[in-house]
Amino acid sequence: MCLALPVKVIELGAGDTAIVDLGGVRKEISLALLDEVNIGDYVILHVGYALSKLDPEEAAKTLALFAALDESELAAS
Repeated sequence: MCLALPVKVIELGAGDTAIVDLGGVRKEISLALLDEVNIGDYVILHVGYALSKLDPEEAAKTLALFAALDESELAAS
């Protein structure tokens, strides 16, 4: 099973790299597969590569679903 996550670009790096944020976790990723990514854009991240840009509203919905899953996991513990 593969998992791709929406992440927000917070900094553009050297070459085709960027720093992204997901819930306070920051990671350097590759933007080699995309054109014209800007700070503030949301991208779909899979194994270190941004696969596509994502609408901010869709990103917010998806992140809210992940947060709800995390909360239900904590409640079940």
